[in-house]
Amino acid sequence: MEVTEVRIKLMDEPGDRLKAFCSVTFDDCFVIRDLKIIEGSTGPFVAMPSRKLTSHCHKCGTKNHLRALYCNQCGTRQQDGRALTDADGRAKLYADIAHPINSACREVIQECVIREFHEEEQRSQEPDYISRYDDYDFDYIEPMPTPSRIDQPHPEASTGKPHIKTPNVDPPSQPCQEPHYRSDSATDQTLTVDQTESKHDSFGAGIFPNG
Repeated sequence: MEVTEVRIKLMDEPGDRLKAFCSVTFDDCFVIRDLKIIEGSTGPFVAMPSRKLTSHCHKCGTKNHLRALYCNQCGTRQQDGRALTDADGRAKLYADIAHPINSACREVIQECVIREFHEEEQRSQEPDYISRYDDYDFDYIEPMPTPSRIDQPHPEASTGKPHIKTPNVDPPSQPCQEPHYRSDSATDQTLTVDQTESKHDSFGAGIFPNG
């Protein structure tokens, strides 16, 4: 298995120990995301993606982080000594989601990631620098509310003419059963739209009586 691509996302605060996130692609067909590059006492090192370990509340059974002193659900004080310890006696608060199972594989990943990290730092100094890391997180922007009628300018302010308010009429819930015709008493030569269409279209002839 070969590391074919490494993508780096540098942190905005260079003073923190967390220097960057990265993703590693193997053989152009398998990718692992959210590896962390952390500044250690002897230089940067790679931390594998992990999750927080939890334990169940002894009273209500709700899951809580091992560092939680009280249950998030019922408020009961949690028991001490819930976390497992490693060979050095330190409490294990996190578990790796993906990690190499031998030191040789870890060294290959570490070397590729750290080398790409230093190259990414140099590229970040360029004026047109854009990170290639695929970040799926985004900030939700609430849409602007529709302005109310009170906020809208009055029509008389722009035209200078009095504004005639048109009443709001809701459309009928059921379609009309009879055709509507407009009566023109001035002359018989003026036809409405409905009458003109009815003269050229024989559809429905004989269904409705002539008005």
